[in-house]
Amino acid sequence: MSGFLPITAKEIEQRGWDYVDVIVVSGDAYVDHPSFGHAVIARSLEAAGYRVAILPQPNWRDDLRDFRKLGKPRLFFSASSGCMDSMVNHYTAAKRLRSNDAYTPGGEAGFRPDYATYVYAKTLKKLFPDTPVVIGGIEASMRRLTHYDYWSDTLKPSILADTNADLLVYGMGEKVIVDIADTLNAGLPISHLHSHPQVGYITDKVPAAEHWETITLHSHEACQKDKFKQAQNFHHIELESNKIEAKRIVQPVGKQYIVINPPDTNFGQSDLDRSFELPYMRLPHPKYAKRGAIPAFEMIKFSVNTHRGCFGGCSFCTISAHQGKQVVSRSEESILREVALLAERTDFHGVITDLGGPSANMYRMKGKNAELCRKCSRYSCIHPTHCKNLDSDHTPLIELCHKASAVPKVKHLFIGSGIRYDLFTNENNGYRYWEDVVRHHVSGRLKVAPEHTSDKVLQCMRKPSFRLFGDIKRRFDDICRKHGLNQQLIPYFISSHPGCRLRDMAELAITMKGMGYKLEQIQDFTPTPMTLATEMYYTGYNPATMEKVFVARHPNEKREQNRMFFWYKAENRNAIRQSLIKSHNEDLIRKLIGN
Repeated sequence: MSGFLPITAKEIEQRGWDYVDVIVVSGDAYVDHPSFGHAVIARSLEAAGYRVAILPQPNWRDDLRDFRKLGKPRLFFSASSGCMDSMVNHYTAAKRLRSNDAYTPGGEAGFRPDYATYVYAKTLKKLFPDTPVVIGGIEASMRRLTHYDYWSDTLKPSILADTNADLLVYGMGEKVIVDIADTLNAGLPISHLHSHPQVGYITDKVPAAEHWETITLHSHEACQKDKFKQAQNFHHIELESNKIEAKRIVQPVGKQYIVINPPDTNFGQSDLDRSFELPYMRLPHPKYAKRGAIPAFEMIKFSVNTHRGCFGGCSFCTISAHQGKQVVSRSEESILREVALLAERTDFHGVITDLGGPSANMYRMKGKNAELCRKCSRYSCIHPTHCKNLDSDHTPLIELCHKASAVPKVKHLFIGSGIRYDLFTNENNGYRYWEDVVRHHVSGRLKVAPEHTSDKVLQCMRKPSFRLFGDIKRRFDDICRKHGLNQQLIPYFISSHPGCRLRDMAELAITMKGMGYKLEQIQDFTPTPMTLATEMYYTGYNPATMEKVFVARHPNEKREQNRMFFWYKAENRNAIRQSLIKSHNEDLIRKLIGN
């Protein structure tokens, strides 16, 4: 059926339904678009023949009438905080409350609770104790085992231990959610899904695993007492998340056990094409029209996603832990159909704002020998060295950009996703792709993310040497001069990342000053659940090596590091001078701020 999925009892009635099979609860406003998880889950269930309603941003502060208004689903509730962890959505790195929410009409804050998935799951189980609740999305996925929570400054157990949810789906779950619906629709109990891949659950007794080896982690309580054990746990978790053929993970918590089954790896190009070509309206629900635009939708409404997954392995990033290390790409035909669909919209003015994914230039990249990949546990295919089995040819992406640019009514095609310039070699047409991007697909400013200048810090970040940025900057400038282009290359950096001391930040600022940059926007490191960098921040160890790591934890330390970027502001100079004197780095004062 075409049109928006129902979000009110009246809309359910208008469809002639006397029941719904599944209710999808989300912390985001309802945007019917493949970039919004609630829409993907709901449309996937609809395509499988189920009646689905969406409950976006229910009010949790009153008598909970919002949670009751759509009734009780025949099969189960699905609950998620939305496209972001609700705490990242709500708070800055300095733990200040944000004044806006990009996933709410008008950008208005306050329409989802802190720890939204926890609140939704507990509320649903309280109101509907006999109806299964399945949690998923980024918040549930990254909190599936013991994790450090920056905002409460505590080590929290699996989200399954803190909620009464019946099942957790981690990663990209549109295929798994249909399997869950099919199982319950067949009259089987939700416990029947305990043998299904890509799910987690809490149990009093761990069942035998028929198909998987099992690894047992240190208990949650042991990790609370010993940070070294938490670092060891994370090392095992990351190893398994990097594998195609992974082990089942079990972690004791109290008198129970968290069980996380290996991922479902049977998801390929045809599945991804099908997911992106479901009958989305590609618009926010009309009920929001008077409340203002939804900023997150405005940013992506004329962008096209080409693939999922990332094999970069950056320490501070959740993409590989959530979407997977293996890249799954859409077919060229599917992507071009979407470009043509966008070009026919009445509000399209000729500009495709992005053609990319988690990294713009990983499209159709994979292992040359798939069997070698099945046995691999490397955290990255390109760090610290390029894997010899990686096919990183940029030719398919170059051809895709040319064809998408030639679609009728498309005047400009820009690349907005981050480009991994450390993927470029002389053999894989990476530099040819770079020249194409600079000449034809930049709208004045091109953003890249060297993240730091110190090799020591970059090792902690699992990022390449800064000299690669210098090389790509020279190539960028040469292309611009050759073709008479007036464009800028804008580098992004992170302050107070584990391993980074004040001197490292001052030297970064000096380097950028020497290159003629006055940086405007800098990201202060925010510890988010289930990343290597967060585990370093909390434990003080690098889980990959079990060596101790320096961490700037105190708010004053973080402010001092971040301030170095803004050396050119007169109001910062005295504070910078005092910080460098206090830290015995007087030799850098003249280089950074003069006498």
